[in-house]
Amino acid sequence: MSSSENEKRGQLSKENELSVIDSILVTGSSLFIVGSVFWVPLLFIKIYKKWKQTPKEDKRRAYYRILFLSLLAVCVIGPHRKPWVGKMLNFRKWRLWKAWLNFVSFQVISEHIQDSAFDLKNDQAILAMSPHGIVPFALGLGFIPQEALDKFGPFRPVVASAPRFFPFVRTLIGWGDGVDASRSNVHRALADGSRIGLAPGGISEMFEGYPKKGRQPNDECVLLASRKGFIRMALEHGVPVIPIYCFGSSKMLKRLNLPILERISNLFRISICLFFGNNFLPVPFRKKLLYVIGRAIHPPEHLNSKKVDASVIDDILVDDMHKRFCDEMVRIFDKYKHDYGWGMKTLRIV
Repeated sequence: MSSSENEKRGQLSKENELSVIDSILVTGSSLFIVGSVFWVPLLFIKIYKKWKQTPKEDKRRAYYRILFLSLLAVCVIGPHRKPWVGKMLNFRKWRLWKAWLNFVSFQVISEHIQDSAFDLKNDQAILAMSPHGIVPFALGLGFIPQEALDKFGPFRPVVASAPRFFPFVRTLIGWGDGVDASRSNVHRALADGSRIGLAPGGISEMFEGYPKKGRQPNDECVLLASRKGFIRMALEHGVPVIPIYCFGSSKMLKRLNLPILERISNLFRISICLFFGNNFLPVPFRKKLLYVIGRAIHPPEHLNSKKVDASVIDDILVDDMHKRFCDEMVRIFDKYKHDYGWGMKTLRIV
């Protein structure tokens, strides 16, 4: 192990200093962005009620109707969300993201073995980040700040449809050239040569850890056992998968254990979860985020860097690459859990 890596591992116990401005920016943006899952629906309900309760002859009724429809339009459509707008505003270098990276003491360690055949930061790949967490902070802080992209290389985030109904969240996804999580859209992005990043456990993973029945406080759970779709896509497009484990991302928020919400979320493919953070607000607890980049999991040599017909990909190929991916995720977790202070924890593939 190199001296620089030893130095990095020795610094895992240190936290970046958080200035007053950093605290204000993180708290304010959390209430506005993360808290939008609460205040946006309430705002819609309030304006809609005002609209319906106002007498038809009252001029204010037209005002409330226009306001409601305008807010709906802002949530659903808008040319201001195009990637070129984000580039023009230089949004990746906003002071806000520096505050967030200080808040989480952002750090990346790469286990990838550099070779001439594959460039981790530039060649096409699928970056698979686990765990998802209540809010996917690992993926979000991996694709937005320029400092993070300098570590991972540029990639397009794959995001579920539900967050697109929250105005500023949708804007950030648009500026980052996000890909909707539908199979056809992801296939199209890979066919276009895009590098993509995703949380393979998806929204269902947020319900898998403690306090779920049968889970222990020292269990870290990633929903991967049945998640093989991204592996099949990697095989079909001949691209490697990069396992990335983000220590701490599962502890930034807590949730109430309500199984009925899990069933509804899985049924409608949206995340309905009652969660809380610092002071019971939608402000995350301050946790260090350590990203460990594992070794690239390449398709078999005869499929590497080749687009092939889906009929060529059988279950044996998928299962083999999936097992190699899961084994690598467990390996990097076990190697760095003691350095992070999680020596007592166990990674469970569920």
